[in-house]
Amino acid sequence: MARFALNGIQPAQWIARNEFESPRTRALFAGLAGHSCLSFDRPMSSAIALVLAASLHATGWPVPRGGAGALTRALIGYLESLGGKLHTSHPIDAAAWKDLATGNTITLFDTTPHMLVSIVRERITAPFLRAMQKFVAGPGAFKIDYALSQPVPWRSPECRRAITVHIGGTYEEIAASEDAVARGRCPERPFVLAAQPSLYDSTRAPEGKHVLWAYCHVPNGSATDMSAPIEAQIERFAPGFRDCILARTVSTPASLERRDANLVGGDITGGAMTLRQFLYRPTLGGYATGTPGVYLCSASTPPGGGVHGMCGVHAAKLALKQMR
Repeated sequence: MARFALNGIQPAQWIARNEFESPRTRALFAGLAGHSCLSFDRPMSSAIALVLAASLHATGWPVPRGGAGALTRALIGYLESLGGKLHTSHPIDAAAWKDLATGNTITLFDTTPHMLVSIVRERITAPFLRAMQKFVAGPGAFKIDYALSQPVPWRSPECRRAITVHIGGTYEEIAASEDAVARGRCPERPFVLAAQPSLYDSTRAPEGKHVLWAYCHVPNGSATDMSAPIEAQIERFAPGFRDCILARTVSTPASLERRDANLVGGDITGGAMTLRQFLYRPTLGGYATGTPGVYLCSASTPPGGGVHGMCGVHAAKLALKQMR
């Protein structure tokens, strides 16, 4: 366990060079490390890879039947079974929150640190405000959703039965792609993360048809159209892919942020996973803000981005503990 923790701090390039001899294993590791959204020469770039590798061995790469919305519906159902009520389409700004935050109200913000500050600025402490001003967003994402006439014609048989596919070639190619993004450039051959859930979930597409979504990392707020490079990468490993496309929907960093103001510059991870922001995410206290009754529970808190819900669990437990 100690070695696991130590290796997590190491740059991914150090792990690849010292732990793996097989080019295929290094490429597999690179695909997992790519989820860190860090250049592979940066500390902590291996942490996400090791956590994903461990969890995948234990549970595989599950997806919810019916789409990610099924998770939301399940959580709402549980809330309602406890007597709770969900209100939507009610934007919360400073004035709205002031009306809500009366008495012993507890507020958990599933927002970026900067948005939290903009809403409760009058009650934020100076140390917390200074910490929030240092918090930086991570790279953006450029995503394409595809409707397909058939499954993706991957050259590799293993890819034809995998829900998630990392597309990038060798370790060196994937590392170069992530390094370009870290340096503010869009990669010519991007590392592409793709999912094809309709292989196992028939509710995702009409009978006989399929869906695929794919995205790559780009510099935060990038306006570069990555459609052609993404499709070229998929076509490279799945000849004939373009002939399967019935329709596509492109989501740029700007359009992602328009749909969800928390995705600043297209950042889907809730903030860069740098060493500082791993230890101080967004502060050493994590979920507490220094303001009584106000907590942060978004991906900008430990353990960071991902479909795991642990940010909210830990924030809620802390809020309940302090209530008592």
